[in-house]
Amino acid sequence: MARPVIGISTYEEPARWGVWEMPATLLPASYPRLVRASGGLAVMLPPDDTADAAREAVAALDGVVIAGGADVEPARYGETPDPRTGPPARARDAWELALIEAAIDRQVPLLGICRGMQLLNVALGGTLHQHLDGHTGGTGVFGEHAVTPVPGTVYAAAVGEPAVVPTYHHQAVDRLGSGLTASAYASDGTVEAIELTDHESLVLGVQWHPEMGEDIRLMTALVDAAARRRSATRAGAPVP
Repeated sequence: MARPVIGISTYEEPARWGVWEMPATLLPASYPRLVRASGGLAVMLPPDDTADAAREAVAALDGVVIAGGADVEPARYGETPDPRTGPPARARDAWELALIEAAIDRQVPLLGICRGMQLLNVALGGTLHQHLDGHTGGTGVFGEHAVTPVPGTVYAAAVGEPAVVPTYHHQAVDRLGSGLTASAYASDGTVEAIELTDHESLVLGVQWHPEMGEDIRLMTALVDAAARRRSATRAGAPVP
């Protein structure tokens, strides 16, 4: 049976290789490695500039991952930038918000990682804390801390127990977006996982970076949900 196709969002940055120096579409290799290890087929989703393109891309996929990266522009959730908030990535915000909207509309399983979780919250009307201390291991170094699942949530069903996770972030969920519930916390009360309730497909966001660790359970939950949707679609079940 063909593996579920999992699209992973990417971003454009200046890059240099060989004799070349030009804009490149980038994604850390740890993301597709984790998708493969979890039984999926990874494809990259280069940024586009239209919501129609996002809908077309999602329609061809079995699951979507919104990758980590730059801070979400505070204007997206009605706030002014904190001095410690990074420069805006407006094109990336627009592309990934369109992917999130398309995935939710079409009932395509979705996993948001770090920035991806924050953007999922913003997409559904939530807000963010613009700065937290103590959630990295230093500049360019991943830290780690424990996260505890909320019993009865999809996240708890996927992982089942407190876990020590790789972490690198300075922003986090503040007010939850519409339909979202917190499904894991850090010891300091930071929301570490969110999920969309009363929704047919899996829609989950985590604050940490599972692609930087050995635990494949979260990505396996996404790939399994994508496989179920693929089977249902091929059996003739209606797709939005």
